[in-house]
Formats: sequence, structure tokens, C-alpha cells
Amino acid sequence: MKYIFGPVASRRFGMSLGIDLSPDKKRCNFDCIYCELEPAKPIEFYDNPPNVDEIFEEVKKAVDEFNFDVLTITSNGEPTLYPYLDELIDKLKTLNKKLLILSNSSTIDQKNIQNALKKLDIVKLSLDSVNEKTFKKIDRPSKNISLKNIINGIIEFRKIYKGELIIEILVVKGINDKEDEFEALNEVLAKIKPDRVDISTIDRPPAYNVEGVSIDRLFELAENIKNQNIFIPTREKINYKIENLTKEELLNTLKKRPFSESDVKNILDEHTQKIFNDLIKENLLEEVWVGGIKFYKAYI
Repeated sequence: MKYIFGPVASRRFGMSLGIDLSPDKKRCNFDCIYCELEPAKPIEFYDNPPNVDEIFEEVKKAVDEFNFDVLTITSNGEPTLYPYLDELIDKLKTLNKKLLILSNSSTIDQKNIQNALKKLDIVKLSLDSVNEKTFKKIDRPSKNISLKNIINGIIEFRKIYKGELIIEILVVKGINDKEDEFEALNEVLAKIKPDRVDISTIDRPPAYNVEGVSIDRLFELAENIKNQNIFIPTREKINYKIENLTKEELLNTLKKRPFSESDVKNILDEHTQKIFNDLIKENLLEEVWVGGIKFYKAYI
């Protein structure tokens, strides 16, 4: 198959069947330093776009053949640059599968892109930094892209989007791994009001000579993000621990930051897990599912 890959087990979305809108080469308006693809000059227009019907027929066959949780629109680059995206989404919706797109956010200020993406069940947008200098250093965007426009575009999109909005922050060692970066992100995220915030780091060989941070550091940085459903995908053992909380302390923590099911298992010590289980029995916690991930939050 030319446009289909998977299904693959995603740490964030369950079993995912991918649609690659640029299978022959990288087409992106960013040249992110952490990208697993080869470095390439950012482009702003999609040359030789594939035919919508050709993509759809391949997807349709795959849907009949495979079992999966979500149909993921992606690209060797940025999928929203594909000029027939709106038409493709309309066709994909006839398959009655959950639809997800993975975007770098670069075009989200455009009304036509907003109107296309609002039809999807899940939209994952990247926002690695809200500091202009840091943003340019990490994401290396084409010259016509404005961070201010991206942020305002995400805020405006949230107002019209009724599906699950996920913001992803990818942390690069020595660049956006500082407390002040996350304090600034916290302020912007409060305006966006996403359903979930994914905080991750480099886990595949990157295009440039940069490194990720430890998983423990991701948890430390996440403490600066308040009142959000935070998910930190990991394959590694976690040393970061929350220990010896009282019932009141745990409830207060869960009001400010809901815990994922993985958090409960991996970062609460035995004492605090017992208190957590008591809160469940007393019906003091609410279960919320976002993008296939279960969160627990305290009733306010």
C-alpha cells in the first residue's frame, strides 16, 4: 500500500491506522531539530499532491481488512499543507471511524484549515514553546510563519471545535527544558483550554545533533502546567514519585492536575495509591477519557 501504514500501537491513541499524505518525500513548512526525517528546507506549498480518490480507495480497503481504534491523518511533513484536505476528510467521515490528525499547528490560523479540522474527532497540535526565539530555534519554520498567529489561531480554533483537542510539547535538552518556558506555556494553555496536554521528548534518532531529557525531568516540568489533563508517554522506568500525601493533599493535587491511569500506577507511592483507591470508593473522583487515555480528577 502506498498511503497506508500500520496499524501500529500508539502510546497516546491506541491502535492507529496511519494515512501518509506525502509518502514519496518530506513536505513540511518546519525543519524541526528533533524530526526523525532528514533535514530539508521548509516549503509552503504542496507540489504534486496525490489524488483524493486514490487515497480514499486505499483507506477503504484497509478499513475492511484491519482492526484499529483511530484513523490517523499524518504526513512525511505537515498534513494540513495537502491542498485537498477538506475534501479528503469529508470522504473519510463516510467510513464511520474515529478520525485524528497530527499537525504542527503552522496553518491553524487559516479559516479554511479550521473549518476542515473541526470535522475531526481528535486534533493534535504541536506547541513546543510560546517564546519566539525558542520556537524558531526548535521548529525552524518557514519565514512567513508567525508564532503569535499560531497561538491566536489555536485559541480561535478551540472556540469552534467540539472534538478532543490535544496539545503536544516536545522537550529538547538545553532549549525548552527550563521552568520559565513551562510557566509561559501554562499561561497560554489556560487560554487555549485543550482537553489534554502531551509532554514528550526525543525517543528516535533526530535530524540534528540534539538530545532529549529524562522522563523524570518531564514530570518536573509538568508541575508548572496547572489545571490540565497531562499525559507523559514513556517506555522507560519512572523514578519520579509523589509520596506520603494526605487525603486532602491528594484531592487538592487532583483538582489542579488530573492524573492519567499511568500516573497512578507509576508515580504514586504505595501509601498514596491506597488513599487514591479510597477516594475512588468514596466517589470523590471523576473518570475522564481523552484520546483513549483515562484520567482521574477530583470533583470541584
